[in-house]
Amino acid sequence: MIRLIAAFGIMALVLSACNASNLEQDYPKNRDEVEAEKVGSLTGEGGFVLFGGKSKSAATEGINVNAYLWRATLDLVHAMPVMSADPFGGTVITDWYAVEDSAKRRFKLNIYIIGAELRSDGVRVAAFTQDMGQNGMWGESKNNPVLAREIEDKILIKAREIKYKHGR
Repeated sequence: MIRLIAAFGIMALVLSACNASNLEQDYPKNRDEVEAEKVGSLTGEGGFVLFGGKSKSAATEGINVNAYLWRATLDLVHAMPVMSADPFGGTVITDWYAVEDSAKRRFKLNIYIIGAELRSDGVRVAAFTQDMGQNGMWGESKNNPVLAREIEDKILIKAREIKYKHGR
């Protein structure tokens, strides 16, 4: 990738040295550029590109979140009320969520994406549960490490599916 960027940089310097101002620069696009066009950009041209694209600003600002893990996390929590989602820091925090209105148990997730690589230690989940008491009030929240591990596994499986679906 660095060689490709260096080659484009050298070509840009050579072309800028030419005095022909009407020279049209229509280069073939590399794989990353084509993928970024398919996916789209959140903040316009040159902005943060979601779900696998590359961003110039991301490289300069040190954003270090794996796009596959981020996308898989969003896919997993799509039905839950999200309190906070930070693509730059890699955190997703949900509000309390019960599968059904009449459910006696509800869940809350704090998901942290750590690092830029798709690895098993690249995502950490803190899962909390609350049970409804006989008085109709929610009880004390409890950390549920078994549920947290299941959520981590689901995110990792989904992230790998997304990665291989895009042929990378």
